[in-house]
Amino acid sequence: MFGETPAFSGFSVDDLDAARRFYGETLGLRVEDEGPDDMGALVLTLAGGARVFVYAKDDHTPASFTILNFEVDDIDRAVDALGERGVEFERYPGFEADGKGIVRSDGRGPSIAWFKDPAGNVLSVLHTG
Repeated sequence: MFGETPAFSGFSVDDLDAARRFYGETLGLRVEDEGPDDMGALVLTLAGGARVFVYAKDDHTPASFTILNFEVDDIDRAVDALGERGVEFERYPGFEADGKGIVRSDGRGPSIAWFKDPAGNVLSVLHTG
């Protein structure tokens, strides 16, 4: 039914200015203001042209799951670059991370490192190769 219908995803944040800086400056995504100023929203453009709607929500609760995964060719380089930009990596029970915060692949999944945006939403960089 919707195989040919454009779609987009979205998530909330509690501070649009902090989100604009983080997604634009720290992660290097194209960030555009969306709609009238009183609406409070941004559009992120990802590689390949996918767009993600980010909206302000006064009673925002951070997502407890990964909202965006960035697939990279070199996870060490990506983690190092993010660390140089002030990003701290999360460690979760049941996932043994190395000193950088990377959970190395054991052949059953990708190597992955999780981090949070300023609103507490979870993101990751991962390498599947």
